[in-house]
Amino acid sequence: MPPGRSAGPGAEAELPEYAGHYRLEGRLGSGGMGVVHLARSASGMQLAVKVVHAEFARDPEFRGRFRQEIAAARRVSGAFTAPVVDADPDAERPWMATLFIPGLTLAEHVKQHGPLRHAQLRQVMAGLAEALRDIHRAGVVHRDLKPSNVLLAEDSPKVIDFGISRPKDSELRTETGKLIGTPPFMAPEQFRRPREVGPAADVFALGSVLVHAATGRGPFDSDSPYLVAYQVVHDEPDLTDVPDDLGPLIMRCLAKDPEHRPTPDELMKELRRVSAQYDTQAFIPQQRRAGAGAGDRGPSHDAAEETHSRSSGAPTDAAGARRSPDGPAARTPEAPGSRATGVIRRRRALIVGGALAVALTSLSGSGPSSAPSTSTAGRAAHSFKPWASELGGGSGDSAAVMPTCSYGGGALRCAVSGVLAASVDPRDGGVLWSRRSAGADSDSGASPATAPVFSGGLVHAISADGMRLRALDPRTGKPRWDMDIAAYNGRVLHAGGTVLLTAADGTVTGVDGATGRKLWSHRLPGQTQPTLAYFGKGLAYATTMSPDGSTTQVSAVDPESGAVRWQRRISGNLTPVGAPKGAVCFTERNMASETVALVRYVPASDSLHRSRLTTALPQATATLHGDSVYLLAVGGALVAVDTTTGTQRWRVETSISRGSAPAADDRHVYLTAPDGRLLATDVRTGKPLGQTRPRLGSEPGRVVGELPAPVVGEGGRVYGSAPDGSVFGVDGREPGRW
Repeated sequence: MPPGRSAGPGAEAELPEYAGHYRLEGRLGSGGMGVVHLARSASGMQLAVKVVHAEFARDPEFRGRFRQEIAAARRVSGAFTAPVVDADPDAERPWMATLFIPGLTLAEHVKQHGPLRHAQLRQVMAGLAEALRDIHRAGVVHRDLKPSNVLLAEDSPKVIDFGISRPKDSELRTETGKLIGTPPFMAPEQFRRPREVGPAADVFALGSVLVHAATGRGPFDSDSPYLVAYQVVHDEPDLTDVPDDLGPLIMRCLAKDPEHRPTPDELMKELRRVSAQYDTQAFIPQQRRAGAGAGDRGPSHDAAEETHSRSSGAPTDAAGARRSPDGPAARTPEAPGSRATGVIRRRRALIVGGALAVALTSLSGSGPSSAPSTSTAGRAAHSFKPWASELGGGSGDSAAVMPTCSYGGGALRCAVSGVLAASVDPRDGGVLWSRRSAGADSDSGASPATAPVFSGGLVHAISADGMRLRALDPRTGKPRWDMDIAAYNGRVLHAGGTVLLTAADGTVTGVDGATGRKLWSHRLPGQTQPTLAYFGKGLAYATTMSPDGSTTQVSAVDPESGAVRWQRRISGNLTPVGAPKGAVCFTERNMASETVALVRYVPASDSLHRSRLTTALPQATATLHGDSVYLLAVGGALVAVDTTTGTQRWRVETSISRGSAPAADDRHVYLTAPDGRLLATDVRTGKPLGQTRPRLGSEPGRVVGELPAPVVGEGGRVYGSAPDGSVFGVDGREPGRW
């Protein structure tokens, strides 16, 4: 490798061209111990590479600490950190390479945009609590959590820089040598008993970080690190301008005694109670209330990854229906409140007074093909009742896990903690079969990576650890084929009957969803680290953002052959949200993860239309239905924009501080709230129309993690999931009756 080049004296003088095999292209930032560079691998993969200053590279003690940092970062690689790709602590200039994740640090965001809004603050607080929970579970104490070590990525905060001291930031000394940490964000015990620092020190640092995020300053503020150290050990924190509802919780984090601080799990539980003040506000002033019927007994699974059919007391046919010893298979729904022998679910039937105007579309394909008459529709309305089935995942951990579901092949396909996949009858919520997670996944309580998907005539499910893709028979749940996908780090996309797998070096592989056979594998031109999207038919879309976030390379890919149909570089940090009528629509985000514009591109004419939003939407999720994009921002703003004209059709405030990605049909826009409510607004005006009851389960204090979007099915039905581990179905045509 070429030697480092000199740029003058001092710690910044030696700026190498390479770290290992990785070419360094530009500086992302620097600290007391080293410089972080943007780099590329030989295949073009973008990395963030930390290279240690030469003066510290000569320090054996530091090399040992850096080696510990690498080991710690590798142990906690996951949803809340930047995964380690490669490292060499024994090189002349030690270095570590992680995946490059675009976004500002919390310190940069506060400096450029000011303190976080209240809703953003609560989301960052919850995200960092989740991060510390996972970091501590891996046996790691960070010791240097501060705003510059919190990366505000698009999906969630990321914690970086594990276990490295920064003498340039911390000029104090202890009896044992260099101080570990940064004084304004250190716990009292880090000054008094540095050898006894435990996970509670990270919680104290979290409290200080949150004060900085809320106010732009720390709870202990002084130009002198020595005075800061005294304040941390002896003085009360200054929480002026911290939101009143979060102040007591942050004050507990800043307790002088480590034993008096909450654990991350306790913090998440308390934060959920705070959030409930916002997330459970009435969405509709007056609304008809539905009574709850008795339910069936919940599922009981004993063997790892064992498939259970709908009825265990009698054999099942190929479709999962119970066979009577005296006749053909029958699937007769039991009356509300009755108990069906051997059924492995628990159903809370919601009986709505009066007739439900539901035109039931038979999912089995029976019945007349023409439109039903008024009398037929009336009879069908009586045949569908709102239902709820408990799949699991609603107990145990302080972080509630909601089932994730998709609709395909005439059934709901769902996953939740401990359940790899379950097939649910969309008519009455009956669990046709359920397949438990295998091995460690079954015991860990890990949440499913994604909802099972109907692809190539099979049900595809990804294990909770993201290591295996399993294809199951849609009628019985029995395995058909299995694939190791560990090398793809969860980057799996189903595009019709093809599975697209993206490796860390940018190589994309197409796999036949029916057989598991490889169809093609190659790099996409101009795509160094593509993110893939698919919208139900036709082409898949690959995007790669430039290192500075100013442009996005877009490629349209045939999923079956891997052929690139067209490609275009478009200005802005873009995310595709839909492909209506020969066009592709994108949202554009700034570096603060705020959606600021919509972009519509028509490849046939190479025409591009960019529409700036009236107001930037923080961390918004989006969906496209017809020619309109519906966006839900953190804080509760729901906005509809016409992509053909670029005009904002309407905007409403939903009263939920955060929600799922929207889902829409021709009548309504649907959202999932953290307390399990399903909310509906008028697709034309945004007017709130109805909501289901909260479904928090027996532990309402638990923090809810991911919020799955509602699923719009056939016949006007809509399906939601909740923190109590249930999946439920309602008539989407009459939200006022929910």
